[in-house]
Amino acid sequence: MPTPKLRTARHAITVAAAPERVYRLIADVRRWPQLFSPTIHTEHIGRTETEESVRIWALANGEVRDWTTRRELDPAGMTVAFRQQVSSHPVLGMGGVWQVYPDRAGARVELLHDYRIVDDNEQDAAWVARAVDRNSSAELGALREMAQAPGELDELWLSFSDSVEVDGDPEDVYQFLARAQDWPHRLAHVARLDLDEEVPDVQHITMDTVAPDGSVHTTSSVRVCFPSSHIVYKQTRMPEVLTAHTGRWTIERRDAAVVATAHHTVVLKPEALDTVDDVRTKVRAALGGNSLATLRRAKEFAEARRPVERVA
Repeated sequence: MPTPKLRTARHAITVAAAPERVYRLIADVRRWPQLFSPTIHTEHIGRTETEESVRIWALANGEVRDWTTRRELDPAGMTVAFRQQVSSHPVLGMGGVWQVYPDRAGARVELLHDYRIVDDNEQDAAWVARAVDRNSSAELGALREMAQAPGELDELWLSFSDSVEVDGDPEDVYQFLARAQDWPHRLAHVARLDLDEEVPDVQHITMDTVAPDGSVHTTSSVRVCFPSSHIVYKQTRMPEVLTAHTGRWTIERRDAAVVATAHHTVVLKPEALDTVDDVRTKVRAALGGNSLATLRRAKEFAEARRPVERVA
């Protein structure tokens, strides 16, 4: 059988920011879920100063796909080369490079892809070409917006977590968190929740949340569930003061206790820092308050299901 033909794509953008600032955003794959709208979650499998293997979950034409890629980082040359080690059908293999060049305007970024399609199926090839074009355009646009944002980037990023100890079965905690369709009956702050799970453990959620002042806010999220262990999510529709919101629910055994934790990472809109007093504190209180309420109800649920010890 002949080798499927090599297909290529090239995308580029000019950014009014220092090339080093642009390169750092590309190189830090841990921040991709907050930076790039298609990226849901990333996990390092292994890494050194110049190489890393990363598993990536991302949206491709609205579908959640995942793959493992090896990246080579060259800060001096301001390049990040990548090659998929495990691809997602119908991609047989994919690689490419991010290249940052100094430019009179600041920096010029080129994103190159090369890939092959299983059996050279042209319908599949068209699907992949659309995904590469949409995602690359979205990523470059977001890269420019974030790199050109005034001030230090860390001023816009906010990460925090809250935990509870549970005297119960971790599987019960996980099931409470995974069965989000039951939340309107279990959580006072959830007025409505629609859940779609066409692919097992990949959930698309739209939720109406009631704020303490009685106002209702609608958010949408994509969640990837790792049974009995953790759930990661990314909001695709979020409060106006945010440009990104990602999170994780984790359930861990620590000695004799079970610890359930809600992790949040958000990116604030630059203009929000000037228009909303103590916006970081307010975002922390609102998101942390709701997730902590969820954890406490999960704790009650799990502990209520704990077997009753018989007294001799």
